[in-house]
Amino acid sequence: MANHQKDFLFVLIKSLSKSEKRQFKIFASRLETSSNTKFIELFNILDKSENYDEKLILKSGIIKKVQLSNLKSYLYKQILVSIRLNIPSQNIRYQLREQIDFATILYNKGLYKQSLKILDKTKSQAIENDEKLMAYEIVEFEKLIESQYITRSIQGRADELVIQAKELNYQNTISSKLSNLSLQLYGIMLKTGYVKSDEEYKYIDDYFNKHISKLDENKFGFREKYWFYNANLWRSFLVQDFLGSYKFASKWVTLFYDNENMIFLNPVFFLKGNNYLLESLYMLKYQTKFKKYLTLLEETIKDPRFPINDNIASLSFLYLYNNKLNYHIMEGTFAESEYLVPEILSKLKTHNEHLDEHHEMLFFYKIASIYFGVEKYNESIFYLEKIINNKNLSMREDLMCFARILCLIAHYELGKDYYLENQLKNTYKFLLKMNDLHEVQKEIIRFLKNLNSIYPSDIKNEFRKMKERFVELEQSTYEKRAFLYLDIISWLESKIENRKISDIIKEKAKLSNR
Repeated sequence: MANHQKDFLFVLIKSLSKSEKRQFKIFASRLETSSNTKFIELFNILDKSENYDEKLILKSGIIKKVQLSNLKSYLYKQILVSIRLNIPSQNIRYQLREQIDFATILYNKGLYKQSLKILDKTKSQAIENDEKLMAYEIVEFEKLIESQYITRSIQGRADELVIQAKELNYQNTISSKLSNLSLQLYGIMLKTGYVKSDEEYKYIDDYFNKHISKLDENKFGFREKYWFYNANLWRSFLVQDFLGSYKFASKWVTLFYDNENMIFLNPVFFLKGNNYLLESLYMLKYQTKFKKYLTLLEETIKDPRFPINDNIASLSFLYLYNNKLNYHIMEGTFAESEYLVPEILSKLKTHNEHLDEHHEMLFFYKIASIYFGVEKYNESIFYLEKIINNKNLSMREDLMCFARILCLIAHYELGKDYYLENQLKNTYKFLLKMNDLHEVQKEIIRFLKNLNSIYPSDIKNEFRKMKERFVELEQSTYEKRAFLYLDIISWLESKIENRKISDIIKEKAKLSNR
């Protein structure tokens, strides 16, 4: 996946589309002189190379080693300038920034009236598109010009600008406070994970309420509402309040659909909101709503007005296909989802530079779950071992944990006693080393330890005991999330009833369909 050890210039060149490369060469030809053709030659070498190889560059003879760093920096800058000059005209932020730049040029030439005219029009566009930071910047610029360009043609101009500045500053301050809160909650999630006790729950609740107690939601505009819903969503996720996360993710997505232009202006926020909404619905097993919003998301992404760039394309793939897999796992339609596997593997290669390793491993876990569901245990083990053998997932102990447990169960299903014994020892050692072991994982350890010592005639009775214990744990606020990674209850039921796990899950999905 995205390798941040790679050379930044090389990665940038490889990210360019054919049209962007063509535009750069046209742009570069205007700059070309006998003294600066080297940066174009460097571009061509890197463009044709499969990997960044400094020896190959030096071997070409275009430059000495001591000059290479400066030449790379110059080429990097020129590529960005070329892209900047060819940004699609429909991007409102670039339009606004361009107009502010034009106004600055006119101001520097002493053409105050012309500068103010551009700024006033640009400010209206910024406010209309909820770009309040830019609107505030424009008002501050207007105040600067008005202090030098004295005119009595507009009465109360000073008061008007002061009032606008105060209103925009207030709204931007609220957005900043809420975005800070959202980021802090996300930081807590990364550092300590989901709450595991009533004490931790109270700490998060008090922390959250302290930061929002003086805010008035009735005064919020689009951006303040967005950050308010975002912060509430993270609070709900942290305390494992899945209904709360659904409620605020739904408000987040509805906010965009009610302000359709914002979907195309803020596509990343729109995509993330939909992903959190679908994740909440998956946790709650609301299949009907899940299918509805997944279909709606796919239709919106296909809308010709929906922006297209490398980042958005990668996020669209990630959220769309991740949730397609979730839908089939939730429904138990494992066989029907196998067609997605080659598509996902192909798209993972396409978006290699834009997705982190964690998301690749998450795809592998879900692919492994699909193969487990259709009883293709060797294929399931193949993808699980990609996760188990990955040394870079220290932040996701939960994913590593359940990958090992599912791998162990797959070996058990294959009946390979030698491999099962090794898997059992390795999994047991890993779980004991895990930080903050949950009760579900402790029960699984106890169960796995005794698995090989149980007589075949007693195995079903042991499965029944374990099922009762896990059903009890599933009702716990702090344990239920583990069952979303591994539906061990359905697996136990399949062993007790001698039925396929896919049939068990399909049956449950029909009974709880909502």
